[in-house]
Amino acid sequence: MRLLVLGGTEFVGRAFVAEAVALGWEVTTFNRGTHEPRDGVTALRGDRTAPGGLAALERGEWDVVVDTWSWARAAVGATASLLAGRAGHYVYVSSRSVYAPPVPFGADESAPVVAVAADDGDGDYAKDKAGAELAAVAAFGDRALLARAGLILGPHENIGRLPWWLSRIARGGPVPAPEPRDLGLQYIDARDLAVWCLAAAERGLGGAYDVVSPPGFATMGQLLETCVKVTGSDAELRWLPAEQILAAGVQPWTDLPVWLVGEDYDFLHGGDVSKALAAGLRCRPLEETVADTWEWLQSIGGRPPMRPDRPSVGLAPELEARLLS
Repeated sequence: MRLLVLGGTEFVGRAFVAEAVALGWEVTTFNRGTHEPRDGVTALRGDRTAPGGLAALERGEWDVVVDTWSWARAAVGATASLLAGRAGHYVYVSSRSVYAPPVPFGADESAPVVAVAADDGDGDYAKDKAGAELAAVAAFGDRALLARAGLILGPHENIGRLPWWLSRIARGGPVPAPEPRDLGLQYIDARDLAVWCLAAAERGLGGAYDVVSPPGFATMGQLLETCVKVTGSDAELRWLPAEQILAAGVQPWTDLPVWLVGEDYDFLHGGDVSKALAAGLRCRPLEETVADTWEWLQSIGGRPPMRPDRPSVGLAPELEARLLS
Protein backbone atom coordinates (compact mmCIF):
# COMPACT_ATOMS: atom_id res chain seq x y z
CA MET A 1 0.00 0.00 0.00
CA ARG A 2 1.15 3.53 -0.81
CA LEU A 3 0.37 6.04 1.94
CA LEU A 4 0.55 9.82 1.91
CA VAL A 5 0.48 11.47 5.33
CA LEU A 6 -0.17 15.20 5.38
CA GLY A 7 2.02 16.10 8.33
CA GLY A 8 3.51 12.96 9.80
CA THR A 9 6.20 14.14 12.20
CA GLU A 10 4.23 14.90 15.38
CA PHE A 11 1.88 12.96 17.66
CA VAL A 12 -1.04 11.55 15.61
CA GLY A 13 0.56 11.89 12.18
CA ARG A 14 3.74 10.34 13.55
CA ALA A 15 1.72 7.37 14.84
CA PHE A 16 0.25 6.81 11.37
CA VAL A 17 3.69 6.87 9.79
CA ALA A 18 5.14 4.44 12.35
CA GLU A 19 2.27 1.96 12.01
CA ALA A 20 2.35 2.09 8.20
CA VAL A 21 6.10 1.54 8.10
CA ALA A 22 5.67 -1.44 10.44
CA LEU A 23 3.12 -2.85 7.99
CA GLY A 24 5.60 -2.54 5.16
CA TRP A 25 3.68 0.23 3.40
CA GLU A 26 5.40 2.73 1.13
CA VAL A 27 5.09 6.02 3.04
CA THR A 28 5.31 9.61 1.83
CA THR A 29 4.95 12.62 4.11
CA PHE A 30 4.09 16.17 3.11
CA ASN A 31 4.79 19.07 5.49
CA ARG A 32 6.71 22.29 5.93
CA GLY A 33 9.88 20.50 7.00
CA THR A 34 10.11 21.92 10.52
CA HIS A 35 10.78 18.40 11.86
CA GLU A 36 12.99 15.70 10.42
CA PRO A 37 11.17 12.76 8.78
CA ARG A 38 11.89 9.24 9.96
CA ASP A 39 14.20 7.01 7.95
CA GLY A 40 12.67 5.12 5.07
CA VAL A 41 10.02 7.76 4.34
CA THR A 42 9.82 9.91 1.23
CA ALA A 43 9.57 13.53 2.40
CA LEU A 44 7.81 16.18 0.30
CA ARG A 45 7.87 19.83 1.34
CA GLY A 46 5.20 22.49 1.12
CA ASP A 47 2.96 24.86 3.08
CA ARG A 48 -0.75 24.19 2.57
CA THR A 49 -1.63 27.76 3.50
CA ALA A 50 0.76 29.46 1.06
CA PRO A 51 0.17 30.27 -2.62
CA GLY A 52 1.57 27.41 -4.65
CA GLY A 53 2.22 25.49 -1.46
CA LEU A 54 0.81 22.22 -2.82
CA ALA A 55 3.13 22.06 -5.82
CA ALA A 56 4.94 18.98 -4.48
CA LEU A 57 1.64 17.08 -4.55
CA GLU A 58 0.82 17.79 -8.18
CA ARG A 59 2.38 14.47 -9.16
CA GLY A 60 2.15 11.04 -7.60
CA GLU A 61 -0.47 8.41 -6.78
CA TRP A 62 -1.38 6.90 -3.43
CA ASP A 63 -3.76 4.25 -2.14
CA VAL A 64 -4.50 6.12 1.08
CA VAL A 65 -4.15 9.74 2.20
CA VAL A 66 -4.22 10.65 5.90
CA ASP A 67 -5.00 14.21 6.92
CA THR A 68 -4.97 15.50 10.52
CA TRP A 69 -5.57 19.20 9.72
CA SER A 70 -7.22 21.18 12.56
CA TRP A 71 -7.66 24.64 11.10
CA ALA A 72 -9.62 26.32 8.29
CA ARG A 73 -11.40 23.93 5.95
CA ALA A 74 -9.93 25.59 2.83
CA ALA A 75 -6.65 23.70 3.22
CA VAL A 76 -8.43 20.35 3.32
CA GLY A 77 -10.62 21.32 0.38
CA ALA A 78 -7.67 22.35 -1.77
CA THR A 79 -5.62 19.27 -0.92
CA ALA A 80 -8.46 16.77 -1.27
CA SER A 81 -9.55 18.24 -4.59
CA LEU A 82 -6.00 18.06 -5.91
CA LEU A 83 -5.63 14.41 -4.90
CA ALA A 84 -9.12 13.05 -5.63
CA GLY A 85 -8.17 11.61 -9.03
CA ARG A 86 -4.87 10.15 -7.86
CA ALA A 87 -5.65 8.67 -4.45
CA GLY A 88 -7.91 5.81 -3.50
CA HIS A 89 -9.05 6.74 0.00
CA TYR A 90 -8.95 9.90 2.13
CA VAL A 91 -8.78 9.47 5.92
CA TYR A 92 -9.59 12.68 7.71
CA VAL A 93 -8.80 12.57 11.43
CA SER A 94 -11.67 14.61 12.74
CA SER A 95 -13.06 15.06 16.24
CA ARG A 96 -16.20 14.35 18.22
CA SER A 97 -16.17 18.12 18.77
CA VAL A 98 -18.10 18.38 15.50
CA TYR A 99 -21.31 17.40 17.33
CA ALA A 100 -23.64 20.25 18.21
CA PRO A 101 -23.96 20.77 21.98
CA PRO A 102 -25.40 19.56 24.19
CA VAL A 103 -24.25 16.06 23.31
CA PRO A 104 -25.98 13.54 25.61
CA PHE A 105 -24.28 10.53 27.15
CA GLY A 106 -24.63 7.63 24.72
CA ALA A 107 -24.72 9.71 21.53
CA ASP A 108 -23.37 8.11 18.37
CA GLU A 109 -22.56 9.19 14.82
CA SER A 110 -26.19 10.11 14.18
CA ALA A 111 -26.02 13.07 16.59
CA PRO A 112 -26.45 16.52 14.96
CA VAL A 113 -23.29 18.23 13.75
CA VAL A 114 -22.54 21.94 14.16
CA ALA A 115 -23.77 24.09 11.30
CA VAL A 116 -21.01 25.28 8.99
CA ALA A 117 -21.26 28.04 6.39
CA ALA A 118 -19.20 27.90 3.22
CA ASP A 119 -17.29 31.04 4.18
CA ASP A 120 -16.55 30.05 7.79
CA GLY A 121 -12.90 30.79 8.43
CA ASP A 122 -10.23 29.62 10.81
CA GLY A 123 -10.75 29.92 14.55
CA ASP A 124 -13.63 27.78 15.79
CA TYR A 125 -12.27 24.27 16.32
CA ALA A 126 -15.61 22.47 15.99
CA LYS A 127 -16.57 24.35 12.82
CA ASP A 128 -13.08 23.93 11.36
CA LYS A 129 -13.28 20.17 11.83
CA ALA A 130 -16.86 19.94 10.58
CA GLY A 131 -16.05 22.08 7.55
CA ALA A 132 -13.00 19.96 6.77
CA GLU A 133 -15.18 16.85 6.88
CA LEU A 134 -17.49 18.40 4.30
CA ALA A 135 -14.50 19.30 2.12
CA ALA A 136 -13.12 15.77 2.26
CA VAL A 137 -16.49 14.26 1.34
CA ALA A 138 -17.01 16.80 -1.47
CA ALA A 139 -13.78 15.60 -3.09
CA PHE A 140 -13.80 11.87 -2.29
CA GLY A 141 -17.45 11.01 -1.62
CA ASP A 142 -17.81 7.61 0.02
CA ARG A 143 -14.05 7.15 -0.31
CA ALA A 144 -13.65 9.62 2.58
CA LEU A 145 -13.31 8.10 6.05
CA LEU A 146 -14.10 10.56 8.84
CA ALA A 147 -12.41 9.34 12.02
CA ARG A 148 -14.01 11.31 14.85
CA ALA A 149 -11.57 10.87 17.70
CA GLY A 150 -12.07 12.05 21.26
CA LEU A 151 -9.35 12.37 23.88
CA ILE A 152 -6.11 11.13 22.28
CA LEU A 153 -3.27 9.91 24.51
CA GLY A 154 0.01 8.06 24.04
CA PRO A 155 3.73 8.59 23.39
CA HIS A 156 4.71 11.83 21.61
CA GLU A 157 1.61 13.65 22.89
CA ASN A 158 2.09 17.36 22.15
CA ILE A 159 -0.94 18.64 24.07
CA GLY A 160 0.45 17.78 27.49
CA ARG A 161 -2.44 16.06 29.26
CA LEU A 162 -1.03 12.68 30.21
CA PRO A 163 2.53 14.07 30.33
CA TRP A 164 1.39 16.61 32.94
CA TRP A 165 -0.13 13.97 35.20
CA LEU A 166 2.96 11.79 34.87
CA SER A 167 5.34 14.65 35.57
CA ARG A 168 3.35 15.94 38.53
CA ILE A 169 2.97 12.52 40.10
CA ALA A 170 6.64 11.74 39.53
CA ARG A 171 7.55 14.76 41.70
CA GLY A 172 5.81 13.06 44.61
CA GLY A 173 4.01 14.50 47.61
CA PRO A 174 0.27 15.06 47.91
CA VAL A 175 -1.48 15.31 44.52
CA PRO A 176 -5.09 16.54 44.17
CA ALA A 177 -7.21 13.85 42.53
CA PRO A 178 -10.83 14.43 41.49
CA GLU A 179 -13.49 12.11 42.85
CA PRO A 180 -15.06 9.72 42.19
CA ARG A 181 -12.27 7.21 41.65
CA ASP A 182 -14.56 5.09 39.48
CA LEU A 183 -15.36 7.95 37.09
CA GLY A 184 -15.34 6.31 33.68
CA LEU A 185 -13.00 7.63 30.99
CA GLN A 186 -13.10 7.34 27.21
CA TYR A 187 -9.98 7.94 25.13
CA ILE A 188 -7.91 6.47 22.30
CA ASP A 189 -4.22 5.70 22.13
CA ALA A 190 -2.88 7.45 19.01
CA ARG A 191 -1.36 4.17 17.87
CA ASP A 192 -4.69 2.35 18.09
CA LEU A 193 -6.32 5.20 16.17
CA ALA A 194 -3.72 4.80 13.43
CA VAL A 195 -3.98 1.01 13.29
CA TRP A 196 -7.75 1.09 12.93
CA CYS A 197 -7.84 3.90 10.36
CA LEU A 198 -5.25 2.26 8.12
CA ALA A 199 -7.05 -1.09 8.24
CA ALA A 200 -10.42 0.58 7.63
CA ALA A 201 -9.07 2.50 4.65
CA GLU A 202 -7.52 -0.65 3.21
CA ARG A 203 -10.96 -2.29 3.47
CA GLY A 204 -12.59 0.68 1.77
CA LEU A 205 -14.70 1.92 4.70
CA GLY A 206 -16.13 5.41 4.35
CA GLY A 207 -18.31 7.78 6.30
CA ALA A 208 -18.18 8.90 9.93
CA TYR A 209 -16.93 6.75 12.79
CA ASP A 210 -16.42 7.72 16.42
CA VAL A 211 -12.96 6.24 17.00
CA VAL A 212 -12.42 6.09 20.73
CA SER A 213 -12.56 3.45 23.46
CA PRO A 214 -15.90 2.35 24.92
CA PRO A 215 -17.21 4.49 27.80
CA GLY A 216 -15.65 3.39 31.07
CA PHE A 217 -12.78 1.61 29.35
CA ALA A 218 -10.71 3.00 32.22
CA THR A 219 -11.44 5.09 35.32
CA MET A 220 -9.88 8.20 36.79
CA GLY A 221 -8.61 6.07 39.66
CA GLN A 222 -6.98 3.57 37.34
CA LEU A 223 -5.35 6.33 35.32
CA LEU A 224 -3.78 8.15 38.26
CA GLU A 225 -2.86 5.00 40.20
CA THR A 226 -1.15 3.66 37.08
CA CYS A 227 0.81 6.92 36.83
CA VAL A 228 1.99 6.38 40.41
CA LYS A 229 2.99 2.81 39.61
CA VAL A 230 4.91 3.40 36.37
CA THR A 231 6.81 6.42 37.72
CA GLY A 232 7.75 4.62 40.94
CA SER A 233 6.70 7.75 42.81
CA ASP A 234 5.85 8.16 46.48
CA ALA A 235 3.02 10.52 45.49
CA GLU A 236 -0.08 10.46 47.67
CA LEU A 237 -3.29 10.85 45.69
CA ARG A 238 -5.60 13.11 47.72
CA TRP A 239 -9.10 12.28 46.45
CA LEU A 240 -11.27 15.36 46.75
CA PRO A 241 -14.97 15.92 45.99
CA ALA A 242 -15.64 17.61 42.67
CA GLU A 243 -17.54 20.38 44.47
CA GLN A 244 -14.51 21.25 46.57
CA ILE A 245 -12.23 21.31 43.55
CA LEU A 246 -14.56 23.54 41.54
CA ALA A 247 -15.09 25.87 44.51
CA ALA A 248 -11.33 26.44 44.64
CA GLY A 249 -11.44 27.83 41.11
CA VAL A 250 -9.95 24.77 39.40
CA GLN A 251 -10.97 24.39 35.76
CA PRO A 252 -11.73 20.85 34.56
CA TRP A 253 -9.84 19.71 31.46
CA THR A 254 -7.28 22.53 31.56
CA ASP A 255 -6.15 22.71 35.22
CA LEU A 256 -6.79 19.00 35.81
CA PRO A 257 -6.40 17.38 32.38
CA VAL A 258 -8.73 14.56 31.27
CA TRP A 259 -11.21 15.29 34.08
CA LEU A 260 -14.61 16.74 33.15
CA VAL A 261 -17.98 17.27 34.83
CA GLY A 262 -21.60 17.75 33.79
CA GLU A 263 -22.53 18.05 30.12
CA ASP A 264 -18.87 18.22 29.10
CA TYR A 265 -18.30 14.85 30.74
CA ASP A 266 -21.33 13.30 29.04
CA PHE A 267 -20.05 14.53 25.69
CA LEU A 268 -16.39 13.52 25.89
CA HIS A 269 -16.54 10.38 27.97
CA GLY A 270 -19.93 8.98 26.98
CA GLY A 271 -19.89 8.35 23.24
CA ASP A 272 -21.46 5.20 21.77
CA VAL A 273 -18.68 3.63 19.69
CA SER A 274 -20.49 0.45 18.69
CA LYS A 275 -19.97 1.22 15.00
CA ALA A 276 -16.17 1.40 15.25
CA LEU A 277 -15.99 -1.64 17.54
CA ALA A 278 -18.03 -3.64 15.04
CA ALA A 279 -15.58 -2.48 12.36
CA GLY A 280 -12.61 -3.89 14.24
CA LEU A 281 -11.47 -1.15 16.65
CA ARG A 282 -9.31 -2.59 19.42
CA CYS A 283 -7.82 -0.61 22.31
CA ARG A 284 -4.66 -1.58 24.15
CA PRO A 285 -4.67 -1.67 27.98
CA LEU A 286 -4.39 1.62 29.86
CA GLU A 287 -1.23 0.37 31.55
CA GLU A 288 0.55 0.08 28.21
CA THR A 289 -0.40 3.60 27.12
CA VAL A 290 0.74 5.13 30.42
CA ALA A 291 3.98 3.12 30.65
CA ASP A 292 4.96 3.84 27.05
CA THR A 293 4.23 7.53 27.47
CA TRP A 294 6.38 7.67 30.61
CA GLU A 295 9.23 5.84 28.89
CA TRP A 296 9.09 8.30 25.98
CA LEU A 297 8.87 11.30 28.32
CA GLN A 298 11.96 10.18 30.19
CA SER A 299 13.83 9.59 26.93
CA ILE A 300 13.43 13.26 25.97
CA GLY A 301 14.40 14.69 29.34
CA GLY A 302 10.91 14.96 30.83
CA ARG A 303 9.78 18.03 28.93
CA PRO A 304 7.18 17.19 26.26
CA PRO A 305 6.85 19.16 23.02
CA MET A 306 3.84 21.45 23.01
CA ARG A 307 1.71 22.63 20.11
CA PRO A 308 1.97 26.42 19.94
CA ASP A 309 -1.71 26.75 18.96
CA ARG A 310 -2.99 25.04 22.11
CA PRO A 311 -3.10 26.48 25.64
CA SER A 312 -0.88 24.93 28.28
CA VAL A 313 -2.51 22.51 30.71
CA GLY A 314 -1.93 21.63 34.34
CA LEU A 315 -2.60 22.92 37.81
CA ALA A 316 -0.61 26.00 38.82
CA PRO A 317 1.42 25.40 42.03
CA GLU A 318 -0.32 28.20 43.92
CA LEU A 319 -3.76 26.85 42.99
CA GLU A 320 -2.70 23.34 44.00
CA ALA A 321 -1.48 24.62 47.37
CA ARG A 322 -4.77 26.43 47.97
CA LEU A 323 -6.74 23.34 47.02
CA LEU A 324 -4.76 21.03 49.29
CA SER A 325 -5.01 23.41 52.24
